[in-house]
Amino acid sequence: MDDDGNILVAFHLAGDDVGVRDAPLTVSLVALWHDGCMLLVFNRQRGCWELPGGMIDPGETPRQAAIRELREESGYTVDDLTFAGFARFALGPEQRAEYAAIYAGRATPGNAFAPNDEITAIAWWNGASPLAGRVQPLDVCLGQLAQAALH
Repeated sequence: MDDDGNILVAFHLAGDDVGVRDAPLTVSLVALWHDGCMLLVFNRQRGCWELPGGMIDPGETPRQAAIRELREESGYTVDDLTFAGFARFALGPEQRAEYAAIYAGRATPGNAFAPNDEITAIAWWNGASPLAGRVQPLDVCLGQLAQAALH
């Protein structure tokens, strides 16, 4: 559970996203890894570090959304993302169900990130070093679960 009462209800590992198109997925998230560090982005509106990702646009596959959101939010272009699985959340006070596709990949730090209206910074986080600001615990959990898909 996070500070806003959102709950990660389940994470279903998968090795292939074929058939996921029929699931009620509304969001794609990306866990990008390098040498034991996970890429996090600082969301200006939510005021926290989280996985890059966002809403799946009409006509877009979850994979296309993951690639697009990763590029828009972090500047990284990674086309060979691995589908790690999907997560089910209970969000907000009404505990509405939401489903997210989770992708994992590897990248080397050093791209040219430029802050934008949504994301003010990126960080390669080792899970222990302090970051300036709150870290979204549900995203960290998902990132760690998704990392298993890379092995």
